[in-house]
Amino acid sequence: MNKQYVIGLDIGTTSAKSVIFQKNGIVVSEAEESYPVFHTNPSWAEQDPLVIEKAAIHAIKYSLQIKGIKGEEILSVGISSAMHSLICVDEKNQPLSPSITWADGRSVDQARILKETSSGNNIYLHTGTPIHPMSPLVKLIWMQETNYEPYIHASKFLSIKEFITSRWFGTDAVDYSIASATGLFNIQTKDWNEESLKLAGVHRDQLSKPVPPTFIFQGISKEIAEQIGIPEGLPFAIGGSDGPLANLGIGAIDSGDTALTIGTSGAIRKMASSPKTDSLQQVFCYAVTDELWISGGPTNNGGNVLQWLKEVLGHKELEEALNTGGDAFTLMLQSAEGVEPGANGLLFLPYLNGERAPHWDANARGAYIGLSTDHRKEHMIRASLEGVLFSLLNVSEALNRLSGETSTLFASGGFARSHFWVQMLADIFEREVHIPESHQSSAWGAAWFSLLAIGEVNDLASIKNYIPMKEVIHPTQYERERYRKLYPIYKSLYKTLKPTFEQLVEFRK
Repeated sequence: MNKQYVIGLDIGTTSAKSVIFQKNGIVVSEAEESYPVFHTNPSWAEQDPLVIEKAAIHAIKYSLQIKGIKGEEILSVGISSAMHSLICVDEKNQPLSPSITWADGRSVDQARILKETSSGNNIYLHTGTPIHPMSPLVKLIWMQETNYEPYIHASKFLSIKEFITSRWFGTDAVDYSIASATGLFNIQTKDWNEESLKLAGVHRDQLSKPVPPTFIFQGISKEIAEQIGIPEGLPFAIGGSDGPLANLGIGAIDSGDTALTIGTSGAIRKMASSPKTDSLQQVFCYAVTDELWISGGPTNNGGNVLQWLKEVLGHKELEEALNTGGDAFTLMLQSAEGVEPGANGLLFLPYLNGERAPHWDANARGAYIGLSTDHRKEHMIRASLEGVLFSLLNVSEALNRLSGETSTLFASGGFARSHFWVQMLADIFEREVHIPESHQSSAWGAAWFSLLAIGEVNDLASIKNYIPMKEVIHPTQYERERYRKLYPIYKSLYKTLKPTFEQLVEFRK
């Protein structure tokens, strides 16, 4: 049978997506299965890893069935996943703990203490992972200090991707970028960092073997192969984390190329030929291949801000849209379009879940500044959209300081479906924004690594010839001037309000 398709499996924070591509980057079929995040205590964020594994199986299976594609027609599969997850497992790869996600904040005290030490700074310089509760290193320190039962009995500590591949293939391997995001991995030597291991109280044999993104798993278990409907010999490339794969899948791999993504959260990233870290600890730096590193900064708050607004505002029009099967988010964006840039003097700090880059402050909180009686819901929506982008511009400034100015700006993620929001991005960043046809950039990046792994393509760079592009959005003069005046005011707010955030967090305890 003619093998003509490749799959990108993207295991995200809220869903698993399987995207089937032709070799030229055209999407043929896709399927997605969602799963919940549990907040059993304030600031905790956990998931059931077995539910996520089942979702990954179903996503691949359904993406094949939708178009009647046979497993024998697939060349290879590449895997993408979200970063910073941590699962305690036994020797048989059975979970002893939930999957603790990047959004979990229970180790905030351990992060604060470590960040203030010379050891914390040294670990960041070697691992490229900022000291923050998102980091598995800090999660492990919390587990050790609180005698967390699953930690005590764990044979291994795995990310969600490793959990799935270990169970499917019987091999404990972790790609460079997922390993880099743990705070346990030296991005210069491509090996586990001894100082981090000592602090976390874990041994090398409790961690997977670090491998490049073209590492191939073969011999998937017969049971899983039958459930999905694929041959047991189908090659799976380990791929990477969703961030660098989004850069690859959108073509942002040259010096000066910057990729900006907004999904549930947001991020801005650049590839580089050497690691970039300094003592300010404002951005991450992760290894991707033996020759490439990626620098950037994630924000905790992106599309989730709109979700929060939908639940809080809940006005009549949104409720009617939901009841009739309409799209409440489209209505929200349309209402904001009628508001002038700057939302009539209303600013929003989008720190609903604390913040990562550039502040790395789990105590940061959201705030509307400038509210008055003439502000309406549409002003709050517009200010919120602008606040998310102002936050990413703040990260971009830190990134440019280490990696040089942006020459080409690419956008991907769910927000790129909104011409209005992307136009706002172009105006705030004062740059042209390049949009791909497909918003599944991480999946395409994973698929491309799998094609490289099996020798179907020759290099990473040639992916630029196989990314169907949609359009280029240009900044508009009036809006950019308005935002240029507003941004310095926004930027000053975090420093001013930081002591207040700390007092309010303490008050809630």
